[in-house]
Amino acid sequence: MSVHDDEVLGKAYDARLMRRLAVYVRPYGWLVVAALSCLMLDGLLQLVGPLMTQRVIDVALPAHDLALVRRSAVLFGSSLLVAFACQYGETVLTSLLGQRVMRDLRRDIFAHVQRLPVVFFDRNPVGRLVTRVTSDVEALNELFTAGVVAGLGDLFTLLAISGLMLVTDWRLALASFAVIPFVYWASHVFRMKVRDSYRDIRTRIAQINGYLQERITGMRIVQLFGREQSEAQRFDALNRGHLDANLESITYYALYFPVIEVLTSIALASLIIAGAHRAEIGSLTVGTLAAFLQLVRRFFQPLQDLSDKFNTLQQAMAASERVFRLLDTPAADTGTAVSPVSPLSSRLSKGVTIEFEDVWFAYDLGHVARDGGPPASPEWVLKGVSFKVEPGRTLALVGHTGAGKTTIINLLLRFYDPQRGRISVNGVDVRDIPLAELRGLIGYVQQDIFLFAGDVLTNIRLSNPIADEDVAIAAARVGADRVVRRLPHGYAQQLGERGASISVGERQLLSFARAIASDPALLILDEATSAVDSEIEAEIQSALAVLMQGRTTIAVAHRLSTIVDADEILVLHHGQVRERGTHRQLLAKRGLYDRLYRLQAGAVRDALQAGA
Repeated sequence: MSVHDDEVLGKAYDARLMRRLAVYVRPYGWLVVAALSCLMLDGLLQLVGPLMTQRVIDVALPAHDLALVRRSAVLFGSSLLVAFACQYGETVLTSLLGQRVMRDLRRDIFAHVQRLPVVFFDRNPVGRLVTRVTSDVEALNELFTAGVVAGLGDLFTLLAISGLMLVTDWRLALASFAVIPFVYWASHVFRMKVRDSYRDIRTRIAQINGYLQERITGMRIVQLFGREQSEAQRFDALNRGHLDANLESITYYALYFPVIEVLTSIALASLIIAGAHRAEIGSLTVGTLAAFLQLVRRFFQPLQDLSDKFNTLQQAMAASERVFRLLDTPAADTGTAVSPVSPLSSRLSKGVTIEFEDVWFAYDLGHVARDGGPPASPEWVLKGVSFKVEPGRTLALVGHTGAGKTTIINLLLRFYDPQRGRISVNGVDVRDIPLAELRGLIGYVQQDIFLFAGDVLTNIRLSNPIADEDVAIAAARVGADRVVRRLPHGYAQQLGERGASISVGERQLLSFARAIASDPALLILDEATSAVDSEIEAEIQSALAVLMQGRTTIAVAHRLSTIVDADEILVLHHGQVRERGTHRQLLAKRGLYDRLYRLQAGAVRDALQAGA
């Protein structure tokens, strides 16, 4: 199954899911009652036309009572106006109900998604999560606008018409009902076919959305490698598949409704055959037969609609199953709540000491052996890592790609928790510190900078409750004010998606200002100067010398020249700390660090010679 494939549809009705949906409907119960009232009144008004027809033919015309004909016509016309108002009211009320439920559900889904642990997003593609908030919630909107409430109205109309037919003449009613088994069979086949077709459509639209999202995001690579034609061909194949799936569903509708029309005509024919002889011998009035012809036509319309509403209900049950499965996913553990004056809070306010004690971590503990046998041993990313950083000290992490440097940062930020060992801040296990409090201590600069679409001021401030002047001061301390001054609207300048309207180096400067704007106790720098030129890097390094005073700093470095002044350097290799010490001490050991440093120095020298 592809990540975009839909799950197999479940039951058409699930009481457990309906109870959970009822929680979202309950605040708007008055809308449900009002819509049902409109539907039931409309169902009763469906009987007025046939009754007036019978009255005019059997009473008014034989007696030449024109006044009765006029009264019947006025009553029928009035019923049509009231029915119009009922149908209008039902449409408005159910649409309002569906939109409000969708608003509340989307709000809860988005709020819950923001609290999910990072590991959840590692295992679930973005397209699937977007589908939950959009397509699946929209399917629930269909449940309320054209599903349950409208279906109850159709059932009431069926019962009202059936009751009138049986009371008026049960023999004609039975003749009219003779084709119902065939209608049921045709509706059952239609439901099965359309259900599979709808599932295919949803799967294909998810594939199109996923393909578009990935290609638009990677458009530079598409154009760089001249992939436009091949990517267009692949998209055309996906688009063609979606078209074929839609045409298949249209074919089923195009066959089903004419079949129901044919069966309705057969019912009318059987009614005429059954009633003609009785009318001739006088045991049945012509008005009654004419009324029955209208009632049969009205009877099969809601019966036909119910089959389509059955599919709507089934789609909604499947969508709600997926939505509530997402909402039931456990949120990230926020730790033990503490009061502002608790001992824990006071301990965290006296500088920050970070300590890793024999930490082991694997991203996937459930790794299955390739031969299908029992699970293999975990692929440990960190193996017994231990270190301690005192307040005001700087620790640098170096090593080859995949050595575990970024994993250490992720564990400290509690994007993940270690399987073994302990991570503490001032002696307090990070799992006992509320996430908001823990992350409020940290200023983090990533190598892969993410800026939101919005103004510069908001991107620097984010959730920090600081004044505009403090934002400007933070920007000035790292040289980001030079970037802001070049923008036409300064701090009010609107940035594009992911900050696309400014350069990579400028984005990194803004992210650095964002990291220090709240005056954090701990700085985490993940190759913070990788995307800036040498002149700006020198400015940042001089600013860092001031900013690091009194702060704990952990720096992940790929360019070793940026961490030569660190108080301690850890050299990671395959998840283990192989060397530790200052820059001079590590060079003197002639080990891994020395080799890395010489390789980088040689690469720089060769590049300079080639440029010369």
